[in-house]
Amino acid sequence: MNYTLVVLIAYVAVMLGATLAMTNKEGNIERFCVGNRNTGWGVSALSIAATWIWAPALFTSTENAYTKGFAGLFWFLVPNVLCLIFFIPFAKRIREEMPEGITLSGYMHRKYQSEVVRNIYLFQLGALSILSTGVQLLAGSKILSMLTGIPFAVMTVAMAAIAYSYSQFSGIKASMLTDAIQMALMLAVSACFVVFGIKNGGGFETLVKGLGGAKGDAGALFSQKGWEIFLGFGLPTTVGLMSGPFGDQCFWQRAFCVRKDRIGRAFLVGALLFGVVPLSMGILGFIGAGMGYTAADTGVINFELIRALFPRWAVIPFLFMVISGLLSTVDSNLCAASSLTTDIFREKTVGKTKGAMLLLLGAGIAIANIPGLTVTHLFLMYGTFRASTLLPTVFTLRGIKLAPRGIVAGILLSMAVGLPVFGYGNVQGIAVYKTAGSLLTVILSGAVALALSRKRGVGHG
Repeated sequence: MNYTLVVLIAYVAVMLGATLAMTNKEGNIERFCVGNRNTGWGVSALSIAATWIWAPALFTSTENAYTKGFAGLFWFLVPNVLCLIFFIPFAKRIREEMPEGITLSGYMHRKYQSEVVRNIYLFQLGALSILSTGVQLLAGSKILSMLTGIPFAVMTVAMAAIAYSYSQFSGIKASMLTDAIQMALMLAVSACFVVFGIKNGGGFETLVKGLGGAKGDAGALFSQKGWEIFLGFGLPTTVGLMSGPFGDQCFWQRAFCVRKDRIGRAFLVGALLFGVVPLSMGILGFIGAGMGYTAADTGVINFELIRALFPRWAVIPFLFMVISGLLSTVDSNLCAASSLTTDIFREKTVGKTKGAMLLLLGAGIAIANIPGLTVTHLFLMYGTFRASTLLPTVFTLRGIKLAPRGIVAGILLSMAVGLPVFGYGNVQGIAVYKTAGSLLTVILSGAVALALSRKRGVGHG
């Protein structure tokens, strides 16, 4: 049997077995979505880290280190860690204001008593879950299809089915439990790859040489090349990442799950644990650049380097790591989508939450199978998309009351103007458009919301 299929079967056995052994089938809608609201900080930190480890953390980090050197990895890694830390006071605030809450859209509905505000948030949160699921299925199925010979489209369905198999059993409890197992594995594998990568790739000299990237010109943040990388990749990436948790129901859901007095610790430790994985993958990219390795496909260069530098069997833990990283985000998206149904239906049932999971997977599979899409393009696109609700959310949680009309107008305008500008720059590779689009997406929603609120005499601190 193909060893990749063995890894997939082992993954299913471990995750489904742990779920069945350590959780109970959940029939209560609130517990399905947020558990008992007292999950410990250790499990929560591992779950937060695993949820934030998506396709770009595993692949884009290595690609950027290899092609853009230290500057490329820096502008990917640092905002990724800081955004979770920046999120902490807001996670604490929403839990204090709505201790029985489940969703961000539900919180905004309660604050403004406006169904239109709730619906615009439901659209943004739901669309993000779909896009995020699509990019995980795209990245994972690309490698697994290549290794197994199974058609790409079939593999996207298989990965979706695996995530659904354990998520639908006990909801968020299954997601956080399997996240913790997945994250522990990823940390162990990452550490081993760094140690053996340095040893087999020529030592620290090769690593240092590779800090400049494959062309050797990107080793400094403030060089001419460094500024080009910042404007073309770093700035739009930072904007998208810093708004990441704020536009993602997965993290609001965990804010409602973790024990109330451990929220800060859970997110801080989760941020630091997360950083280990893309840093490790980035180090592999530096080694590849330093040794003069020529990549056949920079999008999966970490996989190429592991096959080139390590014994053949090393591909197995790497594949387990990839599957864990991608599906941890997919199962978190499934739970996020299921929780959003509590804001849609008056009659709330676990059956409807599972139906939402299936709809999400169907949409994600469809996106993954769109010809020509790449992981990096999707990452930057939905990173900008979720920025559209950042400022209205932050203003509200900071006690600035906005007019519902201003919130909706601001978000719609930011999507209508910022996203097309960014999308054009992304497709054409024009840095100024990518930067302008990402900034417009963030600024327009907040500026318009404030302007219309003050015009109506609503906004105040």
